[in-house]
Amino acid sequence: MKLHFGHANSFPASIYRKLHQRLGEHGYEVGYLDAIGHDPAYPVTDCWPRLVDETLAYMDAHYREPVLAVGHSLGGAILFMAAIREPQRFRRLIVLDSPLLGPRSALVIWLAKRLGFIQQLTPGGTGTLRRRDNWASVESVYDFFARKPVFNRWDEDCLRDYAQFGTVDNGAGGRCLKFRPAVEHAIYETLPHDAWFQRGKLTVPLDYVVAAQGSAVRPHDLAFMRRHLAARVVSQPGSHLFPLEHPLATADLIARLAAGG
Repeated sequence: MKLHFGHANSFPASIYRKLHQRLGEHGYEVGYLDAIGHDPAYPVTDCWPRLVDETLAYMDAHYREPVLAVGHSLGGAILFMAAIREPQRFRRLIVLDSPLLGPRSALVIWLAKRLGFIQQLTPGGTGTLRRRDNWASVESVYDFFARKPVFNRWDEDCLRDYAQFGTVDNGAGGRCLKFRPAVEHAIYETLPHDAWFQRGKLTVPLDYVVAAQGSAVRPHDLAFMRRHLAARVVSQPGSHLFPLEHPLATADLIARLAAGG
């Protein structure tokens, strides 16, 4: 059974290898765009419509039948918008702690973009453009991120996959980030504020998995999803990055939700 996976901002889909392998054990064949937003034909624009175009173009080229679509953060929001635009491509949509914002949160994001302080409300900020981007080796990448508090919660295999698959040869014998910081910054800067405009329009069954700690959404956003998107909302232990903290448990949950459990 085909499953399309959408990754979070700055984390290429290939670093979710352990989650994907577990989904394979459940009988799913996982496909994905490895780094959304890096094709010049699909630039990052406000509310991400061209990134939706990019995902739909990939799906058109790779799947003949409707698929189970699973997206984490950025990936879930893009797949949500794609499912509204072309629902015939989707069997079911499982969204992992993505910013599907109700009207209250959306108004804050809209104002922040209009008034120029959106980066103060997102994980990107100006520090994204100044972050380290070169290392001598894959092992040095691993050592660098292993010392960061946020990565201390990650599954060990996922962190090693980030060091290997989240970086590429920098042309001088070392490694640099595969997901370019400028693209990451642009994605945060253009965070959608219009999900609530889509109320009543989603016809694809939606499961929303909210992080138990440090979620991207608030209780009033979840209430909006339940009421206007007919979402089934479940909670998963971990932070916003729980698919990389608990990849096996997350994959098992995805399989249960997809089976109607």
